[in-house]
Amino acid sequence: MAGFLSMLKQSTLVHLCFAISFFTSGLIINTVQCILYVGLKPFNKHLYRTIGYYLCYSFYSQLVFLADWWSDTKLNVYVSDEDMKYCGTEHVLLLMNHTYEIDWLLGWMFCEKVRVLGNCKAYAKKVIQYIPTIGWAWKFAEFVFLERSFEKDREIIGRQINEILDYPDPVWLLLNAEGTRFTEQKHEASVKFAQEKGMVPLKHHLIPRTKGFTASLPFLREKCPAVLDIQLGISKDSKVKPTIFNILNGKQIEAHMCVRRFPTVTLPEREEDAAVWLQDLFREKDRMQDSFHRTGSFFTDSGVAERPKLQLHRRPTTLVNTAFWVVATLTPMLYYLVMLLFSGEILYFSIGAGILFAFYMLMVKAIGMSKISKASSYGAEKLKNGHSPTHEPVEPTGAESAKDK
Repeated sequence: MAGFLSMLKQSTLVHLCFAISFFTSGLIINTVQCILYVGLKPFNKHLYRTIGYYLCYSFYSQLVFLADWWSDTKLNVYVSDEDMKYCGTEHVLLLMNHTYEIDWLLGWMFCEKVRVLGNCKAYAKKVIQYIPTIGWAWKFAEFVFLERSFEKDREIIGRQINEILDYPDPVWLLLNAEGTRFTEQKHEASVKFAQEKGMVPLKHHLIPRTKGFTASLPFLREKCPAVLDIQLGISKDSKVKPTIFNILNGKQIEAHMCVRRFPTVTLPEREEDAAVWLQDLFREKDRMQDSFHRTGSFFTDSGVAERPKLQLHRRPTTLVNTAFWVVATLTPMLYYLVMLLFSGEILYFSIGAGILFAFYMLMVKAIGMSKISKASSYGAEKLKNGHSPTHEPVEPTGAESAKDK
């Protein structure tokens, strides 16, 4: 039975069925979002956002299902009881290391378990909003879309944060301060830059870009009670590499996440001091990551106080939601595809085969875009050119660029 289940999870046909369900449900959700954006938001923003929460949850949780139920991925969370009681009850700015192909998915797993998944938002490149399904969903969900002009981005950040923090329910806004995903090439450029500028090089992170953080902070102080730092670690000796492909094939991944809460009122008010605070935070995060890779614990050699381990259980809502969409989308889609393929008409057969091929290519493209090897070279190029991460326009973050994702 276990062998059959393993074969089923690794079946390309099963993967294709999931892709058909996911992308079709995404387009349906986008259509509903568009109708509500035009017909409801101008008259009742509160209701628009409440419904939007459930639409986004319904879309995102299909991917969380893959991690929680399909691959049985294990997420060990280290967080104090005091910090945990705030999780899911307040607006927060999230700072997370951008190291793995699936760091965003592991973050979504945690968000789902504290019931804020539908209100997860991020700083993202403006071009992403034009990508069907996921980009359109983020556009209607009021993500912070940025350009590469800091003067323009500063105004956008202030306006969008004020909009987001007006939400009736807790919002978690993600800022990947490193600006782009960690690769060896970009790390080499980061180390070289740090040495040239007399800064402390980081072993496991890129030098953080502080402008996005310092530009956001003044708008966060009034309505955002805390900054939440998340440090994510996966053993380098793990037999199963942390990739979307392995998740899709049902292979279990074990990850470790340390969560720390910093009240906004404790952060420096001057922009220069806030930039120093972020740099210091990343040096501390680097010590935690180094300790994790050497000892298996974030706390042994990092100087950071140990937090108790908490294993949050998967919730059945992601399973039920995914099952609903599989039945609702695959039943009519497969029926009409079969009718086209076996119609006896070359034209109809070609249409059916073309639709299947399009879904297959969407799936392959989505998996390919998540690979670290496909990550944007933007960060490395900027550092190689000698541009300071503390004075560069914000590299939009949160869900990677179209090349990163």
